[in-house]
Amino acid sequence: MKSIKKYLMLFTICTTVLAQNNYPIVLVHGFMGWGPEEMLGYKYWGGFWNIEKHLKKQGFIVYTVSVGPVSSNWERAVETFYQLKGGQLDYGKAHSDRFGVIQKPEGKSYKALYPEWDSEHPVHFIGHSMGGQTIRMLDYLLTNQFYSDSARTIVEESKLLREKHDGWIKSITTISSPHNGTTYIDVRIKEIPFIQNLLGFAAVVGSRVYNFDLEHWDLKQKKGESWNEYYNRMQNHPAWNSKNVSTWDLSISGAREMNTYVRANPNIYYFSFANTATILDENTGFHIPGNKNINKILRNKAENIGSTIGIYTDSTETDSTWFENDGVVNTISMAGPTTGLNGSDKIIKYSKDRSLIPGQWYTLGPYQMGHYYIIGQAFMRKKSRDKLYKIYSDHCKLLYTLPK
Repeated sequence: MKSIKKYLMLFTICTTVLAQNNYPIVLVHGFMGWGPEEMLGYKYWGGFWNIEKHLKKQGFIVYTVSVGPVSSNWERAVETFYQLKGGQLDYGKAHSDRFGVIQKPEGKSYKALYPEWDSEHPVHFIGHSMGGQTIRMLDYLLTNQFYSDSARTIVEESKLLREKHDGWIKSITTISSPHNGTTYIDVRIKEIPFIQNLLGFAAVVGSRVYNFDLEHWDLKQKKGESWNEYYNRMQNHPAWNSKNVSTWDLSISGAREMNTYVRANPNIYYFSFANTATILDENTGFHIPGNKNINKILRNKAENIGSTIGIYTDSTETDSTWFENDGVVNTISMAGPTTGLNGSDKIIKYSKDRSLIPGQWYTLGPYQMGHYYIIGQAFMRKKSRDKLYKIYSDHCKLLYTLPK
């Protein structure tokens, strides 16, 4: 039995060596996610298991980044760039001036995970949930030049923003991503400001367990500052009511705004994994929890989304096709961006028999899995884990078949 396993492992490694490319694969977590060194070893990518480690054993080169769990897609994209490329993080002067954040937070200087990254050494990105939006935003930042003044005469000094970096991304894969937003966020932001409460919790347990990475918001408890003073400052921070926060980017209106200017790059291969955890209730026309691969915490959320009509800022509404969901994101939103005011990206069903063309989305699924089950955050037996691992391994093999 051991010899068979060794043979299969050797065969897998050989297939990656003989592939069209062996570009690194970069994993980007979603909203409220965490890095590999946080949560006392419980992995965002794999839970009690470890998807990154598994893929590395298969012969793939894999890196995992850790970005702000409640920050905007702009800021998360910038953080992804500097973690891979290295150097002092710089959000850009224009962005920092507009939203009142610290442009170059002290202590946010990174040792590069992949310093070779450039057009000759591109990468494959895989993002879960909001991570998919973040990767798309990163491509937008890489392929445009940005200015620090409104007259567009002074170029940003950031090495990310001051010049174009075409060809740095080979492929983008999104998993359970709210490309068109999620109606759950539209409901949730009307409730108790839960993020502020979680920030308070994180301050108590310490950044080694969970880090909100909000130094640029100046939201660390200051020396001599009482808990009540800190909590009040945190709750009253202007970012919560701005467009520079995750809740805006994840809303249907925020996503539609992003989709208007962040469009598919004709030189990038796109893949999207859709999943669902609900079924249609014939009596009501709503969607209700429908499979065992959704945890109990998400069942109420799934039922809530399954009957929610989302309302855009212009008072237009979503329809019943948005009811199907995975407990966090509407399934219809996962295939790719379709709500931009200037049109939508091209989206087609993935088929092994179809030649892949860059610049359009190939969607897979929907898989019968909840929002966190699909990344391994669940109590699952080895057999179920291996099935999930195979989905990731097979897709990474596909990425390695893409031409250089």
